[in-house]
Amino acid sequence: MADNKVKSTKPANKTPPKSPSDPAKDRAAKRLSCDSNSSHEGAVAGEVSALEEAFRKFAIHGDTRATGKEMHGKNWSKLCKDCHVIDGKNVTITEVDIVFSKIKGKSSRTITFEQFKEALHELSKKRFKDKNDEEAVQEIYKLIEGKAPIISGVTKAISSPTVSRLTDTTKFTGSHKERFDPSGKGKGKAGREDLVDASGYVSGYKHAGTYDHKVQGSK
Repeated sequence: MADNKVKSTKPANKTPPKSPSDPAKDRAAKRLSCDSNSSHEGAVAGEVSALEEAFRKFAIHGDTRATGKEMHGKNWSKLCKDCHVIDGKNVTITEVDIVFSKIKGKSSRTITFEQFKEALHELSKKRFKDKNDEEAVQEIYKLIEGKAPIISGVTKAISSPTVSRLTDTTKFTGSHKERFDPSGKGKGKAGREDLVDASGYVSGYKHAGTYDHKVQGSK
C-alpha cells in the first residue's frame, strides 16, 4: 500500500539564477530608455523638438558649464540675430532686450524653454504684423528651427606702416641693431651681452687664424 501511494513533489524551478547586475549597464539602459522616450515625443511634435534643439544649441554656446536648459540674455540676442528674428525694421536689438527683461524673473538672469516660447510669441506679433497670432508664431518658429550659432571667422591681421617700421630689423640702430644678424634673425645671448674673446688675439684683429697658412706658404 505504501508503494502504491503517489508521492507529491514540488515542481522544479527551471528559472536560471540572475547574475549580479552591473550598475554601469543599468544606468546606460535607463539612459537609452529615456532617450527613446524623448525621441518618440519628438516624433509626435516635430516642430517643438526642432525648436527646442535650436534653443539648446544657442543656450550652451560659449559656456562650457551650461546645461542647455536655460539661456542667458547674450545668447538670446545672438539667436535673434543669427536666425534673422531681428530685421532692423519691425524688430530691433532694443526690442529683443526689452522682451527678454519682461519675460525673465526679476531675480533671474536666464530664461527657460517655456519662457523662450513666450518671448518668441511677443516678438512674432511685431515681426509678422500681417499675420494672425497663430500664423505669426509658426513663422517665427520656422526662422529658428534647425539653426545653430554662427561662429565668426578668425580676424585677419592688418599690416600698418607703423607696425612694419617697428618690426623691420634693417632700420634698427645702436645696441638694438647688434642683436640681429643681416638676415633679421636674433643673435640670442651674443646680441645681448659682451662675450670675452679668449682666443689670445688682440680685440679687433682681422687676420686671426692665418698664421699657419702664412708659415706653410713661405716654405
